[in-house]
Amino acid sequence: MSMYTNPFRSFPDLEHVVPYSYDTLRDEEEQAEAPSGGRRRPMKVLLSTLLSGILLLALVMVLTGGQRSEEEVVEVVEGNHHPSFPSSKPSRAIEPEWVSRGVSEGVSEKAFRPYSEKGDSYPWTNLMLSWQRTAYHFQPEKNWMNGPLFYKGWYHLFYQYNPDSAVWGNITWGHAVSKDLIHWLYLPLAMVPDHWYDINGVWTGSATLLPDGSVVILYTGSTDEKVQVQNLAHPADPSDPLLLHWIKYPGNPVMVPPPGIGTLDFRDPTTAWLTPDGNWRLTLGSKVNETGISLVYQTTNFTSYELLDGVLHAVPGTGMWECVDFYPVSTTEEIGLNTSAFGPGVKHVLKASLDDSKKDYYALGTYYVENDTWIPDNPVADVGIGIRYDYGKYYASKTFYDQHKQRRVLFGWIGETDNEAEDIKKGWASVQSIPRVVLFDQKTGSNLVQWPVEEVESLRLTSTEFDKVVVGAGSVVPLDVGTATQLDITAEFEIDSETLEGTIEADIGYNCTTSGGAAGRGTLGPFGLLVLAEDSLAEQTPVYFYIAKDTDGDYRTFFCADESRSSLANDVVKYVYGSYVPVLEGEKLIMRLLVDHSIVESFAQGGRTVVTSRVYPTQAIYGAARVFLFNNATAANVTASLKIWQMNSAFIRPYFNDHHI
Repeated sequence: MSMYTNPFRSFPDLEHVVPYSYDTLRDEEEQAEAPSGGRRRPMKVLLSTLLSGILLLALVMVLTGGQRSEEEVVEVVEGNHHPSFPSSKPSRAIEPEWVSRGVSEGVSEKAFRPYSEKGDSYPWTNLMLSWQRTAYHFQPEKNWMNGPLFYKGWYHLFYQYNPDSAVWGNITWGHAVSKDLIHWLYLPLAMVPDHWYDINGVWTGSATLLPDGSVVILYTGSTDEKVQVQNLAHPADPSDPLLLHWIKYPGNPVMVPPPGIGTLDFRDPTTAWLTPDGNWRLTLGSKVNETGISLVYQTTNFTSYELLDGVLHAVPGTGMWECVDFYPVSTTEEIGLNTSAFGPGVKHVLKASLDDSKKDYYALGTYYVENDTWIPDNPVADVGIGIRYDYGKYYASKTFYDQHKQRRVLFGWIGETDNEAEDIKKGWASVQSIPRVVLFDQKTGSNLVQWPVEEVESLRLTSTEFDKVVVGAGSVVPLDVGTATQLDITAEFEIDSETLEGTIEADIGYNCTTSGGAAGRGTLGPFGLLVLAEDSLAEQTPVYFYIAKDTDGDYRTFFCADESRSSLANDVVKYVYGSYVPVLEGEKLIMRLLVDHSIVESFAQGGRTVVTSRVYPTQAIYGAARVFLFNNATAANVTASLKIWQMNSAFIRPYFNDHHI
């Protein structure tokens, strides 16, 4: 029997830029004829020694091997091709005047320093900037943009938001609702910084749904002295399915930094879980020196808390942990689990957002409820040094258990990589990823898989299919799908088996980030898709596979996205992202891409590896955006089969435009 009593019945680095060379494919070749499409149809203390986060109120913040020689020549082999991969110099950092944001409050730098080949900003037009706004990803109506929850028929998204400007600051909680996680409706602000304990920001938090159906929210506030504390809030009217009004607990703050923990290093409480002893537990992020840690607190009433001895987990060298998430996954069924689930067939995921590097890492392991510690299955792949949710522009993520559909759903923040001046000009900044279902990968037993929620498929309109298109080594093949700014693409690739088996060794030290991007040619790759590309391919965003093979005949497959030629603009960051993706014997190489104007979310092998790209084309926009197949391998042909849907807009708008209460 639960010991819970309801206390209210009586009264949020940039990636390292790695130089790489790009050589020009021969531009005298003729473009391959576009194959005709098939049928079209209607698209996550040592108190004395160590001491640690989130609702991350989906931090929807929707707020933010061997390297190839530069002498390598990239040429197109004989055949039908398209001029592509124009030479490009790596961007270099410049230091224009800028205003620091966030550091004094205890978070990492929030002001973006643009990277450029020259000091002058690119001459952005209003037409270009308007195109960057997405059609079916959630983002605020304006300005800079924490916890997800399903309550009385509505999905709720609370997000960090600056109502005053498209830059970080004055952090409040925005609020939106949806019936399907896709078609969102804006609601009035949920909470604003109006008390001494949160006057410098209503930061990340988490919602907990209690056994009696009521909701409590714990969130980090930055006090009048910029001390990070944890606060409690509850709905003013629990019968209101929209949860329009919230009451802050008069006894706030309910948790303050304990001895040994810095006043700026104590934030982002998780959703609470109920343990067999009838107490609630939660964890939050912190650090001791450069060791990232997660502290554990217990409570029976959500108004008073006890810091437990030790820490849930700690990893040296990972720095400040923020937006910690901690949840169970089933190892036997393809369903999500309530956050309080324990027992056989259950592993626990611990995730931390590393404030120093702005990357989200997770690890699978075992939670020992008797002493509130978590041990990773594989110490080599521990939190902060192993697997990432997403190898692209993706941070401050948060999951919630959707009891309506028995699934664990993940939200993440896609920040900007242009410069603040342009964000202010266009009037908004940052985007929320498409929500993803998270499951334990029963086939590999060593990772999670992420997949877009099924509801996104409701946006699919007409489709075009391409069956067994042969893409010769060194060639580019255009795909005739019309306008290509809002797409859902599924693609299967098979590489020529004779070349694959006949290759003795290929690119053992391959790495997506350091191996030359899509223009770095090898025997068995790269090959994949060029999206947000214009006809001359002066602008293109390649998403691709690359196969490496050692002398023992073992293969390693990589899944990468190359932003280096995504824009002609000189004042945006352009990275090459990606990582290894497990491919099991007998599996084809499969990718799915969600293209939504300036966002490309890419999923390989059912979501074992995911890469999100944030790009800023200047030419491949509106009707000029195209899609191509490409194969820049030196020897192997590939065969591709695809289905491409045009995607409708989600028509995200204010709730009160359509409803009257």
